[in-house]
Amino acid sequence: MKANVTITSRGVITLPAKLRQALGLKAEDHLIAEITHEGLLLRPAVTLPVEMYTPQRVREFDVAEQELAAYVGTKAPAIRRAKQAKRKSAR
Repeated sequence: MKANVTITSRGVITLPAKLRQALGLKAEDHLIAEITHEGLLLRPAVTLPVEMYTPQRVREFDVAEQELAAYVGTKAPAIRRAKQAKRKSAR
């Protein structure tokens, strides 16, 4: 799909509705503008949410890791013993 667009004196480009709909673009979406050997390329920018960890959130992670370590530490030997017993009974 091709369309003619105009650049205003302020540098604003308006993309026709059919182009925006075809690309799934909506208000406040970001585009990357890149110069290529063929001209100007506009493509959607991918943005990913970033979680900033507060000291309280870091403590929650620490507690969860300690709980997991305690669980694995107490369960792992029992699992090993069960596997060894199973091997012995199979002989």
